[in-house]
Amino acid sequence: MTGQVRTVDGRVAGRRGQATRQKLLDCLGEMLSTSPYRDVKVIDVARKAGTSPATFYQYFPDVEGAVLEIAEEMAKEGAGLTELVSGRSWAGKSGATAADELVDGFLSFWRKHDAILRVVDLGAAEGDKR
Repeated sequence: MTGQVRTVDGRVAGRRGQATRQKLLDCLGEMLSTSPYRDVKVIDVARKAGTSPATFYQYFPDVEGAVLEIAEEMAKEGAGLTELVSGRSWAGKSGATAADELVDGFLSFWRKHDAILRVVDLGAAEGDKR
């Protein structure tokens, strides 16, 4: 929750609004871990977050828009995986250690974000360029 978070109509969300928005994203992320993407509805996300669909729509145009927000945050975090590759020796024992750390880092990232990665993969397979 860094930077200015804006509502759909362009207003800057306050601290409580940012917390509500993040709770909606967290609940959506949890739901994607247990439900097929196409079955997740705004009303279900809002209920899980303890708020109303109107509140959801203050921050996101639809479920897809919220999924894109989660994917954006995931991509930022994923950029950190480059640290496991760049500037490392890939020869000998240090290469084996670097390879182990890369695999462990990638698998940890995958486990943490597997639900959103599946949704992004589905969208890409359907031709969505975002």
